[in-house]
Amino acid sequence: MSNKDKEQIPEAVNEEQNVAANVDEIMRKYDRESNTRIWEGWPKTVVGIILALFSLFCIYVTLFANFLEQVRLSSFLGLVIVMGYLTYPAKKGKMQVNYMPWYDILLMVLGAASFFYYTFNANTLLNTGMKAKLQDPVYIIAGIIGLIVLAELCRRSVGLPILCVAGAFLAYTIFWYVKDGKMLAKIVHELFYNENGILSTPINVCSKYIVVFIIFGAFLEKTGISTYFIELANGLTGRYSGGPAKVAVVSSALCGMVSGSSVGNTVTTGSITIPMMKKTGYDKNFSGAVEAAASTGGQIMPPIMGAAAFLMADYLGVPYSDIITRAILPACLYFLGVFLSVHLEAKRLGLKGLSRDQLPRLKELLKESYLLLPLAILIYLVCSQTMTMQSAAAWSIIATIVVGVVSNYLRMRKVLKMAREGDPNTQAEAEKVNAQQFRLVHIFEALENGGRSCISVAVACGIAGLIVGCLTVTGLASTVINAIVTISQGKLFLGLFLTMICCIILGMGIPTTATYCIMASTCAPILIQMGVPMICAHFFVFYYGIVADITPPVALAAYAGSAISGGSPMKTGVNATRLAIAGFIIPFVFALSPDMLLVNTTWYEVVLITITSIIGMYGVCYGLSGFETGERSGSGRIAGICKRIISIAGGLLLIYPGTETDIFGIALVGAVMLWRRFGNKSKN
Repeated sequence: MSNKDKEQIPEAVNEEQNVAANVDEIMRKYDRESNTRIWEGWPKTVVGIILALFSLFCIYVTLFANFLEQVRLSSFLGLVIVMGYLTYPAKKGKMQVNYMPWYDILLMVLGAASFFYYTFNANTLLNTGMKAKLQDPVYIIAGIIGLIVLAELCRRSVGLPILCVAGAFLAYTIFWYVKDGKMLAKIVHELFYNENGILSTPINVCSKYIVVFIIFGAFLEKTGISTYFIELANGLTGRYSGGPAKVAVVSSALCGMVSGSSVGNTVTTGSITIPMMKKTGYDKNFSGAVEAAASTGGQIMPPIMGAAAFLMADYLGVPYSDIITRAILPACLYFLGVFLSVHLEAKRLGLKGLSRDQLPRLKELLKESYLLLPLAILIYLVCSQTMTMQSAAAWSIIATIVVGVVSNYLRMRKVLKMAREGDPNTQAEAEKVNAQQFRLVHIFEALENGGRSCISVAVACGIAGLIVGCLTVTGLASTVINAIVTISQGKLFLGLFLTMICCIILGMGIPTTATYCIMASTCAPILIQMGVPMICAHFFVFYYGIVADITPPVALAAYAGSAISGGSPMKTGVNATRLAIAGFIIPFVFALSPDMLLVNTTWYEVVLITITSIIGMYGVCYGLSGFETGERSGSGRIAGICKRIISIAGGLLLIYPGTETDIFGIALVGAVMLWRRFGNKSKN
């Protein structure tokens, strides 16, 4: 090793340490869920026990309890209020340890009391006449306090964007009621107590399905399975050209399956992959963009899809397995697009992969492939419909614990074997195994983390239900639908474009589950009325709500990536949008041709669609990159604009299912490839 290399190693190590030290700060800045109170000592233990008990309560209720619906949902939100105010302070910044101001305690008590009032009086209230309820001041005051306290918790844990949307719809609802001479008390009844408001489908699905899967994700993290995803991605792709960026794509796809946050996924995996990309030679804006685009794609990756898949199944009235089956091809094409763009950029810059000593041994990783067993069990149980989704998640949690225990045993055997053989690396391996051991305390920590992660999702679903309630009671959804249909003048493509703009604007800064709830109520019916199949319409709005996380100007995932890479937030967002081009193209494809979502297709049509789409995605990525891959890597030669346009056009035709489009697409992409090959030879 040269002296120069030796000097660079400490600098690289220091850079990684600085990045790791700033991860928490970045999460607090761009991810509301990470801006939490600081508890230490016995208060921390008490809060942890409350969160863990909440997780156990959710598992028990979803699997065994037969509570009245109103009792189950109101008690769920009452507990969320308690945990939320114990977890989230009123504002960002430095916080006192073990401190909770009196006004937060007051809000927590009043808010929880409002929901528990409904819990303990549900039977009485359901049997009381409407007139008597609207004249009962306790009934009305409890509802008003509950709505206000929930909205404040939303501001703290989720952010202002969704609250601004909800506030606008609520203001319209109040105006609509007053205009028609109706009592304002009826708004409280409709939005707080009735199934049209916060106790509607979003919070119902959240309490029944989503929380159990969030807890499952927490167990995957504590058993080290999430870390295994990153190591596996490193072993599979790290050695190839531009390896770290490819590691980012693959690891984010794997980790994103069980992550419900684009920002959280960006920071978690990005703290490892972004410094590696920069050291390899990628531009800082490009490095942050790769991680942001890949992490955002994690929200569309089966089997969990940021928890929105559960809501979609409920809205559409189809089995959950049907949703994730149809999501596979579009998700794979999305990540293929990002992967190809990364590969072409690496070739253009002449970047190499990681050295052998920087990579985990693939043989050793494959020996630990049993770590993927819980995820395999989950997918099997859900897709085979052997049991309910809740039961499948519960059994997967048990499988995760068992795998964690087995992993401890096998790793200790490995250390003992190394010690017997006198291996000099025994001590280092023993320390690594000790750090990775799954202990009894990790079960408690997983339950605690799962409960904490449920807060923001539950609050977002509650506020999304409020928005849905406003749309329902006022009929505003029908007005918006008719307006878009009228503006588009029956032209489907124009209707799709206008809906895309609405989805991106409404989805900016809003969590995945809440985004989908809003889109499903406002935008999906527009497309359904224009003749788009229901499942295609819902997938369309879901995709564009997700890509809002990387679309400037409010691109939170890109901002988080730029904070780690040290790049420009706006340039990172623009690069992420270009890398995630498939996420902008594919929804139009399956809206215009349902074959992409495997609607009414045969197996050979699926194979043909897959092959042509892969070739088409290469054509699009080549056209956007323009790098002549036949040239020497790092030469920086860019194709002419004409060649690039033809390649993009051919790629789009191949992605769109259909015999005629496939023939024309193959002709165009093939012509470009021949032009590149023989044109370059003639120049040489």
